[in-house]
Amino acid sequence: MKFTFTCKKITLNNSVKEYAEKKISKLARYFPEDVEAFVTFAVEKKNRCVVELTIRSAGGTLFRAQEESAEGDMRSAIDAAASIIERKIRRNKTRLAKNLRPGAVNLEELPAEDLEEEETEPELVRTKRFSVKPMTTEEAILQMDLLGHAFYVFRSVDSGEVDVVYRRNNGGYGLIETE
Repeated sequence: MKFTFTCKKITLNNSVKEYAEKKISKLARYFPEDVEAFVTFAVEKKNRCVVELTIRSAGGTLFRAQEESAEGDMRSAIDAAASIIERKIRRNKTRLAKNLRPGAVNLEELPAEDLEEEETEPELVRTKRFSVKPMTTEEAILQMDLLGHAFYVFRSVDSGEVDVVYRRNNGGYGLIETE
């Protein structure tokens, strides 16, 4: 497993990074090929430690978890984020087996005795159609805010590609650009 660590508003000693590698490396048993783990450490208001963990499998599947620890303990946030990723793999075992290429995730590593109940198939309850109008990112954010939505799809006047702006959980906005 390859690790990439990023620190925001904090400087960490090597013991925390080593702890994260040890804890997150246990998830490698679910992936037959080498995977990448991106770990972001941050400290927010009132001494909250935040760990964002993203694992990219060799097949391109992404697993993401973000956890925070109110008591200022980065290790407990690491534990919680790794646990969330493992639960996601367990909970979605059937869908992962059906939708991923064979061998993308090693589902045999899941212990049978402690598997959580699998989720039911997602139910599509609504389909919408609309024209994607060319606009700037700023116009798309304004339109999203006026509609009260969490995201907005638009065609970029700069690139001509279909892009998405979205409201981030920690405030601010994000932009997804298609290729």
